[in-house]
Amino acid sequence: MMFTWVFLVSLFCMGTQDRSDPDDGVIQCGPQNMTETHNFTDQRIFLTWEDDPSCSAIQEELIYEVEVLRAGKRVHDDEVVVTADHIGTTHSWNWTSPLALECASHSIRLSSRYKNHTSPWSQEQTIPGTSPSDLPKIFPQDRVVEVGSRVSFCCVLEPGGRFDKMFIKGYNSTDMNTTKISNQTYVLTVDLNTPPPYICTDVICNTYDSGACVYVGYPPADWGLQCETRDLQSVECHWNIGRETHLTGPRATAYRLLGRLCSDEETKRRSCKQKVQVNVGERNWTLKAQNVLGSHELTDRADLSERVHMFAPKKLTASTVNSRNVSLEWSWTIQEYNQLHIMCQIRLRHGGQTHMINDSGVGLNVTVLRGLMPSQRYTVQVRCGTEHHFWKWSDWSTSTFRTKDDLPDSLDVWIQTEHNQTIIIWKKLLPNQSHGDITDYEVTWRKATERERQNKTIFPPEHSVALSLDTSEEHIVTVTARNVIGSSSPAAITISTLHPGREVESAHISGSDGGFNVSWSVNPAASCGYVVDWCPTFSICRVEWLKVPPGVTNARILSEHFTDGVRYSLSIYACTQGAPELLERREGYVRETKLPDNQIQLKWEQLGSDVQVSWTAIAPRNQSAFIQGYIMYYTDNSTPRSNLNRSFNIGPEATSLTVKNLPISSYKFTVKALTSAGECGDTSFSLSMNSLTDKMIMAVIISLVSVFSLLSLVTILCYRHWTCVKLKIYPPIPKPVLTDNWLTSLGEHGRHWLHVDSCHHSETDIVDVPQLYCKQPPGNGDISQEERHFVSAQTQSPKGYYNQPLRSRAPAALTLNTKNISSPSGLPSVPHRSVFVNPSYDSMLQTDDHSGKYRPSMDSVSPSSPELQDGKNLDGYQPQSPVETCGQTQTEENPESPLSCVSTYILIPHSSSK
Repeated sequence: MMFTWVFLVSLFCMGTQDRSDPDDGVIQCGPQNMTETHNFTDQRIFLTWEDDPSCSAIQEELIYEVEVLRAGKRVHDDEVVVTADHIGTTHSWNWTSPLALECASHSIRLSSRYKNHTSPWSQEQTIPGTSPSDLPKIFPQDRVVEVGSRVSFCCVLEPGGRFDKMFIKGYNSTDMNTTKISNQTYVLTVDLNTPPPYICTDVICNTYDSGACVYVGYPPADWGLQCETRDLQSVECHWNIGRETHLTGPRATAYRLLGRLCSDEETKRRSCKQKVQVNVGERNWTLKAQNVLGSHELTDRADLSERVHMFAPKKLTASTVNSRNVSLEWSWTIQEYNQLHIMCQIRLRHGGQTHMINDSGVGLNVTVLRGLMPSQRYTVQVRCGTEHHFWKWSDWSTSTFRTKDDLPDSLDVWIQTEHNQTIIIWKKLLPNQSHGDITDYEVTWRKATERERQNKTIFPPEHSVALSLDTSEEHIVTVTARNVIGSSSPAAITISTLHPGREVESAHISGSDGGFNVSWSVNPAASCGYVVDWCPTFSICRVEWLKVPPGVTNARILSEHFTDGVRYSLSIYACTQGAPELLERREGYVRETKLPDNQIQLKWEQLGSDVQVSWTAIAPRNQSAFIQGYIMYYTDNSTPRSNLNRSFNIGPEATSLTVKNLPISSYKFTVKALTSAGECGDTSFSLSMNSLTDKMIMAVIISLVSVFSLLSLVTILCYRHWTCVKLKIYPPIPKPVLTDNWLTSLGEHGRHWLHVDSCHHSETDIVDVPQLYCKQPPGNGDISQEERHFVSAQTQSPKGYYNQPLRSRAPAALTLNTKNISSPSGLPSVPHRSVFVNPSYDSMLQTDDHSGKYRPSMDSVSPSSPELQDGKNLDGYQPQSPVETCGQTQTEENPESPLSCVSTYILIPHSSSK
């Protein structure tokens, strides 16, 4: 048994040894002659090697494993598969590092693997990193990357340096990530997803003194290549720029047409030109665009003989210029154009208008422009293209010219009546009508029944003339315009006779879009059409007018002088063989505007519980819109948040509104005018309503105040004129002045009546005379001693009577007691009258000229006294009446003449002895 197991083990070992013998050489297979190269700019590593001779026995695939170490750490591995037919050749491998090779040392090593056998790692190939310097260094430098790339930058610090920060200008910090790979090296990884705001974007480490620049852009993406010929000797291609690459200078896009590099000047124009044979039929034309980030190829297939883009005509001039036609000439710089079928466009500009004219011919280089206007400046442009297989128009060639002068066109004449004059007015000729500068206008006129003419010359800029014509006869007026060439055809108009009372009713018209749309009825008399004129209704102006051809009964009226809110009057006339005939009138606004506030003059009156508001109609000249009616709003001021009430009256002629049954309160009323522009002209007032009792009390108070005021006025007037009133009502009565010889003989009658004019004094008036004292014994007179109660305060006269006047200017008062005095026989008894008998003396009447100026005041005496009626017994004492009241003055020549005003008599007693 033991022998059997030993035998089997021996057989197994022998079989195994027999199978291993052929592979003893494969175990030694691996790389040899390994060579490494690198490019710092592209951050690329190149590696080449050969197979060991023992590898030739391998009949299947051989795999090489490549491993990259950065700072001793594996950062990348790769495999290179070598097929059996390539064993024994040189192999290569390359790799682009995401991090600049300068940032750290990079090592590359190889190992072969065949089936289960793996060779040891080959000797490492090392690329040393940059050495530290005095300042931090950033790699890569001046790198160009495409938008959307992820890029890593490293910062190599100076010996002993300390890392602070690292960033890229213009990018968000959230897109950045900083990692540390060694004590002196830090890596910033950023996603450049957007084009930078700068041509070159700075990468900063710690401070701005150290950094790098990165260019971020796009590869070219141009499109729309088109190739043509202009001189029939070369090809010229144009294209459209795609998106902006954001790369300039040496990194900008370069273009090659058919393999030939285009110049920078051509590139700026997005065109490229190259000498070629044109008549080669249809072919491909290729343009290649390339920059550091990529390339793009454009192709156009065309027959250049059918793509002729001509140059613009040269030396374009007006060779022959007349008043209404011009000859144009130009030349070609390419001689081959003279054999081409050419068509040209002539663009003529004048006064804001443009006209296009077409012409064609073989080698076309001249054309004639007809139908021009005299004395006008024109701008002409010409461009041309091939008539057969038309491709494109050439650029425009431009020139200007001015046509010669000609006779002016006939004037457009109209009439306007102003006061007693007829205004002949005409429109100024436009430049295309005057055909030159107008020197003057000639106006002639004559009566329709006469041939004798009158004329007048008007000089620009005037374009009207006022004529005083006989309104009872028709006149024919003609106007002509003159320039340096001659006169225009005369424009005539007939002025009809004046027909008083001939008026046409005016209708309203509404404006629209800055003008009026006017229409009217057909009139058979309008043989030469119609005329519409217009002018502001309430201002003095020169009319404007529009002539309408026959058969047309509507017009659109426009004017640069139209103003919103101004009323215009439009008149429609029929143009006849004679004078114009007025047909219709219109009045309206181009656009109605709102009336200003407080335009309505309001008055109001309370009628019991009703309030009537009235106003004066707004004058039409103050209206900026047609008034269609009025509306009044009122609110109760005493109630917070009271409702707004209103009372309508849509009549435009209305001048009052009444609100009825209002409670006693305070109200605010607002009246507005209704127009097409809306409610406007707001005018408001507040009113506090009074009850009927209040009105009665107010009427009584007003009456009392009126009476008091009248009485006060009368009192003031009487006070100020009291002297005059007193003289009229209570005049003064003259007082007698007694002298030494005032007692005289009474004559044969023995007594006289002393009458005093009281001038209608009251009965209580007392005559003031000096008191008299008589020492005569009783019995000498008719009056007893007891009746002689008069006592004089004056000095006693030698004859026993005292009648000496006082020395003062005001005489002493005369006191008269009439109780015990009986009336003399023949005299009526007058109660309370100052009547007494003066014994045996006569009293002389003193006038105002005496020094005493004594004016006695007398009581009234009955006018029925016999002595007064008979005119007797007046030779004694006669009192003087005032001048002001009696109207008659007693003179010194006739001191005893009776007074005209006698109402009181004083009985003078007769004395037998003097």
